Amino acid sequence: MLSKLPKAPDEHKPGRPLVPNGLGIIYVLASVIYLFIIQGIQVWNRLSALTLASCILFGGFMGLLDDWADIRWRYKALLPLITALPLIVIREGDPYMSTYFWGKVNFGIYYYLIIVPAIVAITTNAVNQLGGLNGLETICPSIVLTGLLVTSIIHGREESILLLIPLAVSWLLAYYNFRGKIFVGNTGSFAFGITIASYAIIANMEQTLAISIIPHIFNSALILINALFLKRRAGLEIDGLTLKASHRRSLVTLIAYYYPTTERKLVLIISLLFVFTTATATFISMFS
Repeated sequence: MLSKLPKAPDEHKPGRPLVPNGLGIIYVLASVIYLFIIQGIQVWNRLSALTLASCILFGGFMGLLDDWADIRWRYKALLPLITALPLIVIREGDPYMSTYFWGKVNFGIYYYLIIVPAIVAITTNAVNQLGGLNGLETICPSIVLTGLLVTSIIHGREESILLLIPLAVSWLLAYYNFRGKIFVGNTGSFAFGITIASYAIIANMEQTLAISIIPHIFNSALILINALFLKRRAGLEIDGLTLKASHRRSLVTLIAYYYPTTERKLVLIISLLFVFTTATATFISMFS
């Protein structure tokens, strides 16, 4: 089956071997089927499962479209706004949102018209921008999703049931992606990003999300500053099995600039950053 899938070269391996690409579709299908079942058996009188399923479908389709057409970033950045439509229409999330400086603030209709689209667009694009190494685009979102699930359980949120199968599938794909057996493609990274953003909104965990994805935001800021203002792109250099960088234009190249190392160690270092920020977010949530 994998032999019939489209393939992409593994850019950071000697000889650039071809690897099955687009396996993120497995995450989309498994998650959506599970969420439809949850909604169908009426676990509670809400449309949260249907909303999350719709968002993942939108996200997976947008990612698949990007895999097919290689959409330019100026247009790709706006695609997640479409995936926010189910959240806006069904009015998921609480407009009384916790803030760090002013306590709980009621944003009213502006929560759905401005804040929800902003959270979805920023999170999805940030997740999509951190990739290029085996395991990076799957392990990091899986860590954040795990943190969101743990935080939900700690606070007794009934929405935690929504993440059980999506999280299990994301870790399964992360295992094979880390070993260089598969790529999830933009289909997967878009779907992961929209899952993280949508669930945080549905479960009213925006603060936990904001802290958990700090490495994603930092990476995106570096990339955008260099791409938009300095017209420079990030890239790694290969020296045998060692990856190094002559510049600091992304989180990956920043680490490789000061610490040239193998692909797996580089992925593990970045993953540990996400473990730290996600654990910190979960800890802070216990006192807010």
